[in-house]
Amino acid sequence: MRILLAEDDSVLADGLTRSLRQSGYAIDCVKNGVEADSALSTQDFDLLILDLGLPKMPGLEVLRRLRARNSHLPVLILTAVDSIEQRVKGLDLGADDYMAKPFALSELEARVRALTRRGVGGGPTAIKHGPLSYDQVGRIAYMHDQMLELSARELGLLEVLLQRTGRLVSKEQLVDHLCEWGEEVSNNAIEVYVHRLRKKIEVDGVRIATVRGLGYCLERYSDANAHGTPSTN
Repeated sequence: MRILLAEDDSVLADGLTRSLRQSGYAIDCVKNGVEADSALSTQDFDLLILDLGLPKMPGLEVLRRLRARNSHLPVLILTAVDSIEQRVKGLDLGADDYMAKPFALSELEARVRALTRRGVGGGPTAIKHGPLSYDQVGRIAYMHDQMLELSARELGLLEVLLQRTGRLVSKEQLVDHLCEWGEEVSNNAIEVYVHRLRKKIEVDGVRIATVRGLGYCLERYSDANAHGTPSTN
């Protein structure tokens, strides 16, 4: 899951970013409303955490523009002013949840989990692929019901491949999904993540195919796959 955090308080932004990354989320952080509006216009996210007191463009205006583009992106508002008027304005403009500062990180993380669950449609949150299953909300992968130890980047890679089973995913698409905004990752790094992920999930017919020069594809699973030969790096 990729989250845009729009927060001008650098201490709070750093704390939230570290906490959410440790929970396995990819976090892009911007410090003013203009940057937030630009990111939302050009990038895809699974959740927006929006401070209302942003410089250059107020958070409520960022939210208004987002909804004017017919975006259904879940939005969690943060504000230092816990007033009913502010809360009503935000909710009327299309915010999904609201938290007043200061708040407990554990509560924010619980609300993030709830909103990202709502963002994937509120339906089944587990993706199953043969003996492999992935909990999109808890960000936990299992092989034969045994939890796999995967890094945050490996989980992000697995999530993208599972959501596009049977389809080519280019290295550029993987970079876009796995990396925080503005941070460059080389194609060689993507190859390393794929190599590590293969070692952990290529069991009983689960296979990541390499499309030379283009990217990767998680092959569609069938019982017959379990008797095939493993893919090469």
